[in-house]
Amino acid sequence: MAEVSGDLHEPVLGWYDEHARDLPWRRPEASPWSVMVSEFMLQQTPVARVLPVHAQWLDRWPTPADLAAEPSGAAVRAWGRLGYPRRALRLHAAATAIVERHGGEVPSSYDELLALPGVGDYTAAAIASFAYGRRHVVLDTNVRRVLARAVQGVELPAPSVNRAEREVAAGLLPDDPATAATWAVAVMELGALVCTAANPRCGSCPVRDRCAWRAAGSPAYDGPPRKVQTWAGTDRQCRGRLLGLLRDADGPVHRSALEAAWADEVQRTRCLASLVADGLVVPAGPETYALP
Repeated sequence: MAEVSGDLHEPVLGWYDEHARDLPWRRPEASPWSVMVSEFMLQQTPVARVLPVHAQWLDRWPTPADLAAEPSGAAVRAWGRLGYPRRALRLHAAATAIVERHGGEVPSSYDELLALPGVGDYTAAAIASFAYGRRHVVLDTNVRRVLARAVQGVELPAPSVNRAEREVAAGLLPDDPATAATWAVAVMELGALVCTAANPRCGSCPVRDRCAWRAAGSPAYDGPPRKVQTWAGTDRQCRGRLLGLLRDADGPVHRSALEAAWADEVQRTRCLASLVADGLVVPAGPETYALP
C-alpha cells in the first residue's frame, strides 16, 4: 500500500494545487466555524446551492455563540431551500453545545467534535482535518468513489463504509498531518470534478495511468442495487411544501393554509406530524403552526 500511496500522492496533490476551486471555507482566513457550517450544508447538497446560503449564514452568525443566541426556528428559516432541514436544527444544537462545553470555540479534536449533536464520523474528521490540519481518514462519497476506482478497481464503492475500505484509506494517508489534510480535500475535489459518478472525465484524471479500474477495462458496477432518490409526490416533497409555507410566513400559519398547500389529507397529516416530531414545526395554537 505504501508503494501505491507514493504513486498517487504526487499527481493528485499536484492536480489539486492547479485545479482546486476557490471556496470560502477553504481560504486561509476561513474560521473553523465557517468550515463546520459548510460541512453541514454540503451534505447531499451541491456546492453551487450552498455558496449563497453559507455567505448569508456567516454574515448573520459569524460565531457559534451568535447562532446559539437565537431560537432554532431562525436557523430553519435561514436554511432556506437547501433541503434536509433537520441539518439546521442539528447545527443550531451543535452551536449551543459549543458555547456550553467549549467556550464558543469549535473544538479541534475528533473525539470532542464527534460528541457534538449532529456530528458523525465523516463530519468530525472533516472539520478536524480542514479547519485544524489534523491527520484523519476523511471518507465522503467523492473520496470513496476515487479510492474504489483507483485502488480497488471497482466502479463504485459499497453502499456503506466497510472495514476494508477504511483500511485502504488509512494506508493512503500521508504521515505529515498538513499533507494528510491537503490529501483529503484533494481526493474529494478530484471526485467532485473529474472522477464523477456518471461520465467520469478519465482523460483529465492525473492518475489515469495508475487507476486499477481503468486497467481492468472499467467494469460496470455489480454490487447491491443503489438507492435512487425520488421527489415528486413523496413525503419529502410534502414536508418541504409545508415547511416552506411556514418558513415564508411572518407568523403562525392556520391549518387551512396547510390544507391548501397539499391536497392529500392522509399524507399531509402524516408529514405535518413528522415535522412536529422532528422539532422543525411547533403547534402555536389549536389550529395554527409555526417554526420553533
